[in-house]
This record gives sequence, structure tokens and C-alpha cells, in this order.
Amino acid sequence: MRDSIIVITAVAGLLTTTAVSCQAADIDGKVVYDKTCAACHNGLSPKLGDKAAWAPRLKQGVDALVASAMKGKGGMPPKGGNAALSKDDIKAAVNYIVDQVK
Repeated sequence: MRDSIIVITAVAGLLTTTAVSCQAADIDGKVVYDKTCAACHNGLSPKLGDKAAWAPRLKQGVDALVASAMKGKGGMPPKGGNAALSKDDIKAAVNYIVDQVK
């Protein structure tokens, strides 16, 4: 899914508009993590940065982690309890988490 943002630019007194595509790479995974995931993963298992706790999960791959976060798992509700998150938001947050345990 792609979202577009209209960017208005003033050049030599003329206004132009450009549609800018936003993709998962544009989403700040840390921001998503801080707003939604941190409430649990900063204190509960698997804790952010806990390499031992994340190791078996990482073996499943990023796509499996994204799918688990989308559906929910154990005590974690779907999308970490934030129904407004897109799959791209979840993927960005998962990538941020994975980066913390590499």
C-alpha cells in the first residue's frame, strides 16, 4: 500500500504540486516502536535489545515477525493494540527491533 503526500513548492512565484510516494523505508520504525511497542517491550519479554530472547524469533525471519505482530501473539494484541498501524508501520517497527539485537 502506498500513500501519497502532496508537496507544495514555491519557485519563482509559481506554486507547483508534486505527489510524493511514502513507502515503508520512509517510516521511522523507532517512532512507531516508541509510540506503540515500547509500553510492553521495554519491560516485558521479549525485551528490546535482549539478544537471547529475540534469537529464536529472529530465526523465523522478518516476515514471520511482521505477521505475528499484525495478528497478535500470546498477550500481545493485534498491531500491539494500535489498530491504526499499517503493515508498513509494523514492518518498520520490527526492523527497528531487529536492528537492536544484531
